[in-house]
Amino acid sequence: MKMNQHKKLIVIVAVIVIVLASMSLYTVRADQKAMIQRLGALKGASDGSTYIAEPGLHAKWPVIEHVLMFSTKLQNLDIKSSPIVTVEKKRVIADYFVKWRIRDVPQFYKTTGGSIQSTDQLLEQQLNDALRAEFGRRTINEVVSDDRASIMQALNQKANEGAQKLGIDVVDVRIKGIDLPPEVSGSVFARMRAEREKVATELRAKGHAEGEAIRAKADEQATVIVATARKEANDIRAEGDGRAAKIYADAYTQDESFYSLYRSLEAYRKTFSNPKDIIVVTPQSQFFDYFNQSTKGAVK
Repeated sequence: MKMNQHKKLIVIVAVIVIVLASMSLYTVRADQKAMIQRLGALKGASDGSTYIAEPGLHAKWPVIEHVLMFSTKLQNLDIKSSPIVTVEKKRVIADYFVKWRIRDVPQFYKTTGGSIQSTDQLLEQQLNDALRAEFGRRTINEVVSDDRASIMQALNQKANEGAQKLGIDVVDVRIKGIDLPPEVSGSVFARMRAEREKVATELRAKGHAEGEAIRAKADEQATVIVATARKEANDIRAEGDGRAAKIYADAYTQDESFYSLYRSLEAYRKTFSNPKDIIVVTPQSQFFDYFNQSTKGAVK
């Protein structure tokens, strides 16, 4: 009986030790930092600063000390701003994100109570104010394309200035998109369409003028080429006619009677090539000189 009571006592003591050990030991991961809250106040380090527990296994007093864990991971905050007025009095809505992480754990805890949600709200308020100031100095075209990089740089600088008070570092601020409110998007799109149509009309007019100039130049070149070709053809034809006339003249001078006979025979052949052709001339015509001569010769 005493033996059983002794075993029970050992088990109870072991359980108490295990419970006290679990309440006295805690682990800090590599992506965490921890502070100890003792009776409502933060535990201090030997140098007078706030005690920060680095990654590893640590011990604490049970019950009277409480562990406050903080993640050092990169936090992401997506923000969709309320309507912002540009310098031309046009309202836009910016969609952007912020990446931040905890830098000073005690400062972060004192200013935000260690709440990620509270930090996001404070950052969103600061960045929206900075965004309004930057957009208020620019037109829609500038904030959409030309000056977006400089706007993000200014926002990053403003965010880091405010983040120092919160014990955090703002790693990056990026604008994902800029939208127009529904009530003004129709008029803005109509104006943009009119501007694009104006540019298109100007380009078409310029293209038409350039096309007419090219066609006129081509017609001019074609006229010059045709005129040159005709001149060369006339020159070649005149040269050929001259050579032919010379050949005829040379042949005539060699034997005038034979040449005359040959020319007459060529004329007869071409004239009487078609049996249906009819020629109305007098028999005494010069055209029939050789016929008349042959007839006279036959009568004799």
